[in-house]
Formats: sequence, C-alpha cells, structure tokens
Amino acid sequence: MGDGDDDPQRIKKIAAAAYDYESDPRWAEYWSNILIPPHMASRSDVVDRFKRKFYQRFIDPNFVVESMPSTSASSQSARPSVRSSSSSATENARPHSPGSGNTTSAPPGRNENSLQLDRRSIHFSVNAWVLVVAVLGIIPIVPRHLSNKAYRLSLLGTTCSSFYSLYILYRKPRAWNLPAIQAWFQTVIATKDFIRLIYCLLFLTSQLHFNFALIPVLCWALEHVAKFLRRNFAGSSLYRKYLEEPCLWVETNATTLGILSSNAEILLGFLLIISLFSWQRNVIQTFMYSQLLKLMYHAPVTAGYHQSVWSGIGRSVNPYIYRYAPFLNTPMAAVQRWWFR
Repeated sequence: MGDGDDDPQRIKKIAAAAYDYESDPRWAEYWSNILIPPHMASRSDVVDRFKRKFYQRFIDPNFVVESMPSTSASSQSARPSVRSSSSSATENARPHSPGSGNTTSAPPGRNENSLQLDRRSIHFSVNAWVLVVAVLGIIPIVPRHLSNKAYRLSLLGTTCSSFYSLYILYRKPRAWNLPAIQAWFQTVIATKDFIRLIYCLLFLTSQLHFNFALIPVLCWALEHVAKFLRRNFAGSSLYRKYLEEPCLWVETNATTLGILSSNAEILLGFLLIISLFSWQRNVIQTFMYSQLLKLMYHAPVTAGYHQSVWSGIGRSVNPYIYRYAPFLNTPMAAVQRWWFR
C-alpha cells in the first residue's frame, strides 16, 4: 500500500527533475528573486530544491516538495557531554555581577531577520521613491525643468538601488587582482541588477534626454514595490482596502511589464542610432548600449522578453528588406553574426 501511494509522487519527482527549466523564462525570473548567499547558490542540492519548489508552484501544485534534512541537530547532539561539561565549567568560572541576572540577549535568528528586513526596507524605500519620481519625469504635463530633474533623480535612484542590491548579494571580489575580479564579474554580469545598473549609468551620464528611458525604470520600481507590499503588508487594512488590487494586477501582469520594458529598451537603441546623424551624436554611448542590448538578448533574466520582441521585429522588417533593399542582406548578415556570437 505504501509503495502504491508513493508511485504518483515518485513519477512527479522524475517529471520535475526532467523538466527543462532553462528554456522557461519564468524560472530565470524566479531564480533571480531568490535571495541566498553566493556560496549557497552554487550548491547543486540547493538549486535542485528551488527547482522543485518552482515546479510545484508553476507546473504541478500537487507535487510534494520534501524538506531538506537538517544537519544542525545531529551536529549539536554529537558531543553533548563535552558541551555540557564545558558550559558548566564556564558558568562556574564566570564571576557573577549584581545586575547579570536581569540581562538578556536577543536570539541571533531574530537579529538576522531584523537585519534582512532592514535591508529590504531600504531597498523598498529607494524603489518607492524612484517610482514617484519616475512618474513625475514621464508625465508630459509636468514642467520641463521639473521633468528633467525627475528624469535624473529616477535614474540615479535606480543606480543606487541596483548597486546596493549587487553589493548585498555578491559583496566585492575576494581579492583585488585580475583573476578574482574576472571571476566576480562573470558571476554578476548576467544578473538583473547589473543590467539595470549599466542601463541607468549610460543614460545618467548622457546629454541626450529620452523620456522613453524611464519606462523600464518605472516597470522595475513598480514590480519591486508591489512584491514588497504583498509580502509585508498583506495583513494591513490599508493595504487590503487601497493597494491589494493594484499590487495583484502588477504581479499577474509581470510578463506584460517585461515585454513593455523590452520594447522601450530596444526602441531606445534605434533612437540612439538615429541620433548618430544629428549634432547630439554620441558614438561611445551608442556602442555601449548596443553591447547592453546584446547582453539583454543573451542573459537568462531578460532573454525571453528580448528574443520575443526581436523575433517580431524580424518578421515585420525582413520581408521588406528582401523585397525592396536586397543590398542590405550582406550587412544584416554580418550584424547577426556579431549579435549571436
């Protein structure tokens, strides 16, 4: 009877292990939102467990994810006599102060949770501020001088937020030499925070002013604020009355926001190419942004959205090129070879 009951779960476990997570854009987004230390993220058992949880959430809700075996209990009970004897000796040797009986220390788990909550609160505060400022910068009816300031401040806020998130998750290179910096750079280059950091730096240091550049910033801040509110204020009456439906809409339309952001990012690339024929040309920025678009096309966290948008552009443009401008086939082929390299 026990084997018969376990057969469905065993089959589900095999199906979960055989599922192609890398081709599912939801897995890349799910994994990018997991906040764990880098040394834990490199462990295959930890990654497999999160893959099973992803499979349970998005593919098969009836799949049961087993809890990870805890090694702390066994390590704590391995030497009880030594620990008890050492603790008793320490207590006997410790001098008693008059006020020592009233002092209590906070549990380390609580301190760690409060520290993590403080980090998330700081990140949320910056993103909420960016959300408000970006709205002011993108609305056409706002005065131009105020819109320009809001444009710069929103890019600056997202830069600080992305840099802070990168530092919290990946810290700094273990050594300030070329191999260590290269290893650290390879770890962070395909992350969502690094892409956002470079994106904002490119437009923050540019003399060109594109309101379209705030669309991805607005989408990123909106998504982060909605997730934070749903996780931490779900029990608040104010949240349930005014913010629950907007936050739920943002979470259910995350794919739409990702596609909107990708369209704006690609449109900015074409605008930068057009600007090369004006007096405001910036060849270095255009080249750097083309490299960033290439990274967005290949990075797992953004590849699904960008590949979808570029496929639509190709289906619309290629027939006209083949029919009316066949001389562009050779340069287009060269660009595609560089792009897919």
